[in-house]
Amino acid sequence: MDSVLTQPQSSSQGSLMMLHTVRPNIVQAIRAFRVEDLQQAAQDAGQHFLYTSLFEVESKQDVLDVIARDFLLPSHFGKNLDALYDSMTDLVHKAGQQRGFIVVLDQLPDTPRFDREAREQLLDVFRDAADYWGDRKIPFRCFYSFR
Repeated sequence: MDSVLTQPQSSSQGSLMMLHTVRPNIVQAIRAFRVEDLQQAAQDAGQHFLYTSLFEVESKQDVLDVIARDFLLPSHFGKNLDALYDSMTDLVHKAGQQRGFIVVLDQLPDTPRFDREAREQLLDVFRDAADYWGDRKIPFRCFYSFR
């Protein structure tokens, strides 16, 4: 990333500047961002970094299983979209003060058992979570990519 500043940036300054280019409560395609840079930005900002790779999954249930595993959701997680929303919002909110979240859903499948409609339903959960945290003035950025 080229900088227009005349003084060199530390990596933490660069990663924090990267966050300023992305609205604080949004779900968007990962595009030119690198996972490593997003992870560094989360660390530098003191925010939670949640990453999952969905490269090998084929169905909605597989997606929910992998997200539950990778995000360390509680064992009582119901493995449905409502339970995912509750886990990403109310459950975390009750755990105490939060500084923010950067979520990466890498390689969302495009299969007959996880089609466009299923992907949009999943992304809607994260959009709703972004709204939830936005109402509380806490950044929640979710980035996704497709296979």
